[in-house]
Order: sequence, then C-alpha cells, then structure tokens
Amino acid sequence: MQRLGKLESVDIRLLWQNEERDFTPWLAKDSNIQLLADEIGIDLEVEDIEVFIGSYKADIVAKDSEGRKVIIENQLSKTDHKHLGQLITYASGLGARLVIWVCTEVTDEHRQAVDWLNEVSTADVAFFACEIELFKIGDSLPAPSFKIVSSPNDWSKAVRSTPDIDSLSQTKKLHLEFWNSFKESATNSGTSLRLRTPRPQHWYPIAVGRSKFSVNLTTNTQTRKVGCELYIRGKNAKKAYSLLELAREEIDQELGELSWQELPEGQDCRIIKYRTGNTKNKKDWPEIHQWLMEQAEAFYAAFYPRVKRLDLENE
Repeated sequence: MQRLGKLESVDIRLLWQNEERDFTPWLAKDSNIQLLADEIGIDLEVEDIEVFIGSYKADIVAKDSEGRKVIIENQLSKTDHKHLGQLITYASGLGARLVIWVCTEVTDEHRQAVDWLNEVSTADVAFFACEIELFKIGDSLPAPSFKIVSSPNDWSKAVRSTPDIDSLSQTKKLHLEFWNSFKESATNSGTSLRLRTPRPQHWYPIAVGRSKFSVNLTTNTQTRKVGCELYIRGKNAKKAYSLLELAREEIDQELGELSWQELPEGQDCRIIKYRTGNTKNKKDWPEIHQWLMEQAEAFYAAFYPRVKRLDLENE
C-alpha cells in the first residue's frame, strides 16, 4: 500500500510576524493575490497597498475584471470589532463594491455581522470573510490555504454562471464562444499564463503584474484582424509609453514589428501586433487560437519585467 503524508498546520506567525510589513506585501504580489481570487471566484488586480483614507490606511486596494473597486483588510488574528469598523469605513471612503476580510479565525459574531451586511446591501455590493491557514506535509515548505467563511447568498453559483446567452447580440455570442474556445485550447496546451473567465467582448485581458497594464488579445470582425497588445491605462500611460519606447528597437527584435500607438487624442496607449484572422469562420479558430497564445506568452515574457521596473510616481 502506498504511504501518504500527514497534513500539518503551521503557525501563521512563523512566516509573517507583522501584518503591514510582512503579510500585506506578500498577499499583494500577483501570484499570491490570485490564490485568494481563485477561492472567491473572481479576478483581482492590485492597485496599491497601505492606501490612506482620511487618517486611516486600507491594507490593499484592488479591482476586479469588471473594474469594480475592491478593499482587502488583513488581520493575522481572529476577527475583532476594530477591523469590522475599518472595513466599512474604507468601503464607504472609496466606494468599494467588494470588501474582503482576511484573518486567521472568523468568530461566530463577526460571521453573523458579515452575513447581515450582505443581506442589507444592494445587489452590486458584496462582503467576504475569509480565513487563511498554513499547512505542510513532512518537511515540505508551508502552503497557504484560503477558506470563505461568509459571502453573499448564491455567490459561488453567480460567479461561475455565464452571461444570459439569449440577451446577447449575435456578435457578442460569437465573441463569447470564441474566447471560451480559446481558453480551453490554451489550457490544454499547458500555458503558464493565468486565464480569466471569458466575457462577451472583442478583447480578452491577461494580467501582466501591474495595475493599469494588461496584455490584451483582440478581434475585429469588420476588418478581419486579430491582435495582441500591451495596453496602458491611466494618468501615467504617456510616461510609461515613453519609457518603454526607449527600448523600442530591442522589443521589436523580440516580438517582431509592432505598431506603437501613443493615441494622442486620449489618455491611454497601446503597443500592438496584428495579423489577418476571420473569427466568423470557425474552421480558422484553431490556427488563430494558436497564434494568439504564442503572442500572449511572448508579450508577457517581454513586457512583464520591463513593466515591473518602470519608475512611475503617484500611481
């Protein structure tokens, strides 16, 4: 009979002694915040940590794939009234739609409080109480585990549901089917990129490790073109674009000839690569999906380290 290891609990404080200095920076890293995001069933992109709201500081401010503001409050102990009050203060101060309380133990009283907040809140506001634990097997490294203790009713069912197909236009139905097929193909290929739940839109975003930046895959049924781009948003977009353009020759050598679009009429910028692709013809999908996946991986490899190194003030 095959021997099995024994799962052992590890004291949180052995790894993170201080919430602000140790745990919050760890959780804010892209690979770690996705562990929490996966447990809840959403996509999360961190915008900043230790954000001042009046005289208080929110641990983590993020957004989901719909652009909704998310507040994450950390507590390396069991829940208390102070942190519950902070959650509500931060949510109101930033107009957050999703509020996540991460702690080592959720008491019955605070679980009931979070349940009540979900009952009295509007449908577009959600509160979560999550416990974090560390486990190891034998001499293995400790591994984090998140567990949802309180969430809105039917949340797990809602986040996994697809849009109402009957209410979509034919074009949006085609987009949704195309991206679902793309995700299935990319997943089967063993890609290391984290792929989000597809939406009925002409673009498919992939996080690239920093707020306001994303690798987007795009389709245009009118021009019969598909593309892969680095899209840069926000007030620092022009500066980021200028800094990246300093390495334009090197980047073009890595990725092939790109279209560098500063988009002077607006705030955002893009760096994109196009090819012909008729997404209305489903017979062409396998070839298009393969090209998009190859480009997404190449763009991620080329831009991830460069984007992380950009010196941008007041993000």
